[in-house]
Amino acid sequence: MTMKYTLFTDTPGSKFTDIDYQKELNPEQYKVVTDADGASLVLAGAGSGKTRTLVYRVAYLLNQGVSPQNILLVTFTNKAAHTMQDRVEMLLRAKPKGMWSGTFHHIGNRTLRIYAQEVGFKSDFGILDEQDAIDLLKVCIKNLNIKLAKEKMPTPKIIKKIISFSENCGLSISKTTEKLYPYFLNFVNVLNDIYRAYVTKKKTSNVMDYDDLLIKWRELLQTNPQIKQRFAEQFKYILVDEYQDTNKLQADIIRELSDCHKNVLVVGDDAQSIYSFRGADVSNILNFPNLYPDAKVFKLETNYRSTPEILDLANDSILHNIDQFDKQLHTVKSTGNRPALIELTDPHSQAAFIAQRTLELQDKGIPLKDISVLFRAHYQSAELQMELLKRNIPYIIRGGVRFFEQAHIKDVLSYLKILINPYEELAWVRSLGMHAGIGPGYATKIFDKFIEIGSLEKVLDPRFSDFLPAKAKAGFSSFRTIIKQISDPELLKRPDEIVKRIIENGYEDYVRVNFDNAKDRIDDIKELVNFAHQYRSAKIFLQDITLRESFKGESSLGDQTNDDEDVLVLSTIHQAKGLEWHTVFVIGLSEGFFPHSKAVNDEKQIEEERRLFYVAATRAKNELYLVRPITRFDYQMGTVIMRKSLFLQELDMTLYEKWDVEESKTDLEDFIELD
Repeated sequence: MTMKYTLFTDTPGSKFTDIDYQKELNPEQYKVVTDADGASLVLAGAGSGKTRTLVYRVAYLLNQGVSPQNILLVTFTNKAAHTMQDRVEMLLRAKPKGMWSGTFHHIGNRTLRIYAQEVGFKSDFGILDEQDAIDLLKVCIKNLNIKLAKEKMPTPKIIKKIISFSENCGLSISKTTEKLYPYFLNFVNVLNDIYRAYVTKKKTSNVMDYDDLLIKWRELLQTNPQIKQRFAEQFKYILVDEYQDTNKLQADIIRELSDCHKNVLVVGDDAQSIYSFRGADVSNILNFPNLYPDAKVFKLETNYRSTPEILDLANDSILHNIDQFDKQLHTVKSTGNRPALIELTDPHSQAAFIAQRTLELQDKGIPLKDISVLFRAHYQSAELQMELLKRNIPYIIRGGVRFFEQAHIKDVLSYLKILINPYEELAWVRSLGMHAGIGPGYATKIFDKFIEIGSLEKVLDPRFSDFLPAKAKAGFSSFRTIIKQISDPELLKRPDEIVKRIIENGYEDYVRVNFDNAKDRIDDIKELVNFAHQYRSAKIFLQDITLRESFKGESSLGDQTNDDEDVLVLSTIHQAKGLEWHTVFVIGLSEGFFPHSKAVNDEKQIEEERRLFYVAATRAKNELYLVRPITRFDYQMGTVIMRKSLFLQELDMTLYEKWDVEESKTDLEDFIELD
């Protein structure tokens, strides 16, 4: 059946399909849709029909005779904007012509195409994607005659991150560096020079990066009263989705645009503000009633996703946050099982339990794709991924790659591969390429010379590199240091010690200089040391990882997986926001794992970690499992006994049931090929 649409023109007073709003919405949603004139804050709890409410609000305004061109709908993704516009069209059976909708960047670009000259650009300015911006930074660095490798300065990619975070959050380069990359503080003056050169180069080249689309948009509104007045008068109704995720720059823009009619409706949930590492500022939503003194505050507290028992636990947890709006989610679903707390000996036992319980749930008729395992940090899934591969349970990593396929893990393993099989050329090329002055060409020459002499021991002789030019020779010297540190034959029985020495002899410094999320990657590598501790042979360790990674049914990029494919979903909690599953396992709920160790001494960070726990719990529709290891191996301290996560300690014990699980110790020899 083909649905017929009329064209909704911008003629005032146009009216389309009658909608019984009171019948189709719950009382909370109905009140927002019909009464959110003026400044309005909609606190939309998890699973409360936020998108539905926004769609009906837009439809209501149009049916009240508001011209489409007088409505601005701002979302965080193009997909969300298209989804809302499509749903409005389906609801009204009409196509609103002239409504402004899209992401902040999309609307900023649209505005600047008209008024670019007012901010020093031509209207046909080019837009730099992320790689273009990095390449332009490289040009600036070269023009300034700065030697990044020699000085161990951050890479252009990290410099771009510093600039972007500074601009979006209204911070100086110095403050951002201190906050995110304190080990680069010595280079703040140089970073400022690069930043100034980058700004100048963009202007002379008539190009903007993504951040400029917002920076120049705000500048346009703040420095040109007539232009600001034009847009502020045009947008009689402004609606902003996911307001808890806005940064300072975005909040400033909305404030400027709403200056005339004051009809600004922002929708969000402070309890789900979890992206401060991207620059999101929870104070934007918390301070909304202060910035707009006459603001109405609406609450969507009816949850359509989870059972009462799951919501009771989530509500109890988030109550411990001080900086928040008071709200209490309640559900329309019937009663279910209480969430379960499972405490297991170690991460291996944790992995075995999840795999076994997943198979049991599958036998009960729950598809794998309706089950998710959520974790605070990627490294916490290493043992689980190996266990799933062992049991041939297909899985995906949502929004990421498998633990052992990550670039930094493969970097470390490349050194290990040289020890086990010195004739593996790709391992030489990868490991050598991490050292200054050695590109693919010299790496290949070094490997060819090794083949010629056929001895790894002779490679360690300083005279081996005499054929290299000075820069490559210096880089090879640092490579040789690592190989020398790990080539003791006795170490072949200690793969954990090999990985540890690779970290300590230069690779950790390499990570800090080359990766913007260095702390997380270093945590991953330290977990690799802990993981390797269980193996009695470096050869078996490497063999096991390689074999398991080649199995059919292993994970792949989540966004490349067919939605109909029945695979278990593994995800960080950040990647899981906005999604839901029948059953959710939240793992690693032990001290130092979750909340993350970096948040321990900062109350604001603890509150964001608690919001992460809240988000994780509210992804579950029917069953929620809270799982934690009691001990873990740490290569610096040995076996460590861990307390419960703070978030478990805080919970009312009547809100969950504790399961006693009979554990069977995993024997590596049962599933790996021995020498």
